[in-house]
Amino acid sequence: MYKPTLDYAQQLDKEDKLAHLRAQFHIPKDKDGNDWLYFTGNSLGLQPKQTQQYIQQELDDWAKYGVEGHFEARNPWMPYHEFLTNSMAKIVGAKPLEVVVMNTLTTNLHLLMVSFYQPTKTKYKIVIESDAFPSDRYAVQSQLKFHGFDTEDGLIEWKPREGEELLRIEDLEKIVDEQGDEIALLLIGGVNYYTGQYLDIKRIAEIGHAKNCMVGIDLAHGAGNISPELHDSGVDFAAWCTYKYLNSGPGSLAGLFVHEKHTHNKDLPRFAGWWNHNKETRFNMRQPFDVMPGAEGWQLSNPPILSMAAIRASLDMFEEVGMEALRAKSEKLTGYFEYLINQIDTASIKIITPSNPKERGCQLSIQVKNADKSLHKKLTENNIITDWREPDVIRCAPVPMYNSFEDVFRMVEKLKELL
Repeated sequence: MYKPTLDYAQQLDKEDKLAHLRAQFHIPKDKDGNDWLYFTGNSLGLQPKQTQQYIQQELDDWAKYGVEGHFEARNPWMPYHEFLTNSMAKIVGAKPLEVVVMNTLTTNLHLLMVSFYQPTKTKYKIVIESDAFPSDRYAVQSQLKFHGFDTEDGLIEWKPREGEELLRIEDLEKIVDEQGDEIALLLIGGVNYYTGQYLDIKRIAEIGHAKNCMVGIDLAHGAGNISPELHDSGVDFAAWCTYKYLNSGPGSLAGLFVHEKHTHNKDLPRFAGWWNHNKETRFNMRQPFDVMPGAEGWQLSNPPILSMAAIRASLDMFEEVGMEALRAKSEKLTGYFEYLINQIDTASIKIITPSNPKERGCQLSIQVKNADKSLHKKLTENNIITDWREPDVIRCAPVPMYNSFEDVFRMVEKLKELL
């Protein structure tokens, strides 16, 4: 199907209907003015060229209107977060009522666990993947401690089998079937940061709910990468950052999902602030707290407009293109990347990400035998930007928004040379 030649890669780029998007991003360059080969959109997405314009608009309106910008700005600041909702909901497969952009990822996970982790003396344990991203592990450990439970006893790890790197859904099913009466929450990364494995979110929800467990998903490596269809999955909640595949800038705000079934449950415990109070009476300062329905009911504070402007700049591009087209290119681009790596005649590396395109996003995780990080360093010295994850993986993410088939070809040619 594929061919390992530069001409073939360039032909794929000519046929690519999304190739024009690359010119809408700032691509870092070397000292000679050549584009870096940038494969770390899974850590920090590149900057859309229109981001500066979007932020400048808010700076101009701040200068022009001062506080009146909340109402008089071209994009009034009071409802600014609402300008992001519809586009973000499409990206994660949710209803607008179920989504809000606010805070940062781990903060949102904690706020969600205030509501959805309600342990009892007998049903208190939390299930995570054994190789969950560290912040998720720290978050659930601290939640267990906060509620007075021992982390060794209260934390259950869903592990790959001996000699395997990937998780099996039937092993999670066995864990929940055997210990479900003691499990209060499943908090699972929808796309594993290390292996790139895209897990069956709907099946995870079914497994957890069968034993009356709450189910939450961390989509840090999923939002803008895969199509999680959160509403149809039935998960109770999810959270994600926006600075990876959603290209919103370093440390930018996060997204949050709460399923529609919880929309009008005002009895859910939650932390409260000014911005999750009923917007119709918010400025009548002496009213008792009246929580808003839907995901907005988890907001606390008025939004940081400059960060949201950067998010909006990127979301408008997603709105124009659509996740279906991005996923189609992603599967082909990463498929070509996988093909080229598999053509390398060496026992020094292997791909541990699932080969099935439906079980991964764009990231391929390359495991390096006898790893000492030197191969990753050599790639970086050659302006090929990947990232290293201990103990032995180089993560590479050809992002369909701005990576080309020629990028992939040139990266693998250099990898062969270095090996």
